[in-house]
Amino acid sequence: MSPEFLWYIPNTVEPGHRGDDTTTGWGSVEYSTDLARTAEEHGWGGALLGTGWGRPDTFTVATALAARTTSFKPLIAIRPGYWQPAHFASAAATLDQLSRGRVLVNIVSGLDNLAAYGDTRSDPAQRYARTQEFLRLVRRLWTEEDVTFDGEHFQVGRSTVAPRPYATGTRAHPTLYFGGASEAAERVSAAEADVQLFWGEPLDGLAERIDRLKELSDRVGRRHRPLEFGLRITTLVRDTTEEAWRAAEERVARMEVDGGKELTWAGDRRTAVGQRRLFDLAARGEVLDTCLYTAPGKFGGGGAGTTWLVGSAADVATALDNYRKLGITHFVLSDTPYKQEISRIGDQLLPLLSCRPSRTPLAWGRGCRRGSQSRKTPTSVHSGFVDTDWATCLHRVMLPPEPLTRRRAVDLVRVAAALCPFPG
Repeated sequence: MSPEFLWYIPNTVEPGHRGDDTTTGWGSVEYSTDLARTAEEHGWGGALLGTGWGRPDTFTVATALAARTTSFKPLIAIRPGYWQPAHFASAAATLDQLSRGRVLVNIVSGLDNLAAYGDTRSDPAQRYARTQEFLRLVRRLWTEEDVTFDGEHFQVGRSTVAPRPYATGTRAHPTLYFGGASEAAERVSAAEADVQLFWGEPLDGLAERIDRLKELSDRVGRRHRPLEFGLRITTLVRDTTEEAWRAAEERVARMEVDGGKELTWAGDRRTAVGQRRLFDLAARGEVLDTCLYTAPGKFGGGGAGTTWLVGSAADVATALDNYRKLGITHFVLSDTPYKQEISRIGDQLLPLLSCRPSRTPLAWGRGCRRGSQSRKTPTSVHSGFVDTDWATCLHRVMLPPEPLTRRRAVDLVRVAAALCPFPG
């Protein structure tokens, strides 16, 4: 399965999200369109659009961006308490048709300002039960006709959605992403989601959760294709390992001085199980695995900004490849300033990931671990491959199905240099 690499568009009105120093344009269609088009130009498949009361309506923004791009796939974050299933199923199917199958959906059960839009369900058990009904009913409305459903939270009678979602090959409808680390959340994913989205935990923790979700899928009698897995994380990439760690430590120092104002998360820090899991990582160490940085969570980082992957493009590519070996195939990455990092990370990191065979183990050094003897640069990509048919890998990259653009040519040169560096 080819991995999916998405970026993140904050979709906020107020500037300064996660330390982005851009001062104008926030909340405007021009600003978000610029980010979406930049993502297209630098190799990203699309982007997650942030949601929450007080932000521009995510679905409306996604519609505008789909109309102003050609391949960009909006991952539209929505809340069941904000939408009725039939209303959403119809709106999403329509946009999916208009965009020729580019819609992705992220279902959010976490709390925000419920009273502002009339949501009365604050109990976590009720919210997850409602989410499970929402997912089940939306999927039925996308794939069946004359649907009647009489659930605890939602009811429809003889409902048929028209138009249907844009079907291509094995894709019958938009992919349904869902996140959550509580037992109730994992039962929802195991039964009804297409992709379980994780935040940036260490490899051992996610390996355990993936195994548990696979077992849980069998126990709950999952009726769909096997559950897939995704990672939402901040990636701080610089030209060298040393530059990256210097930038990361300087940013965390600013966060400490600012009292945590630089990074924000709208969820409930006290009750969200996934968020507590991230905060607890700091007790295990400042850097886990090869380059997973836990310090941001101590000084205001929340959600996907609680832990960061820090290093050169090669360092971060190695870390992400280790997640891929666990079975994770969907990646939602970001850093700030958003526009600048769309280009940097797209140009430096994505070419390394697009040609790397996930089945091949890599013998990488652990030099990006702070606290080792020194912050040494890992071995080169060429010497890091073990028994890899890299010529086949490069051949696949060198013969892309799309026309060879100047940007693509630059990417190919970088990939070729990384795979086969010449002495001198």
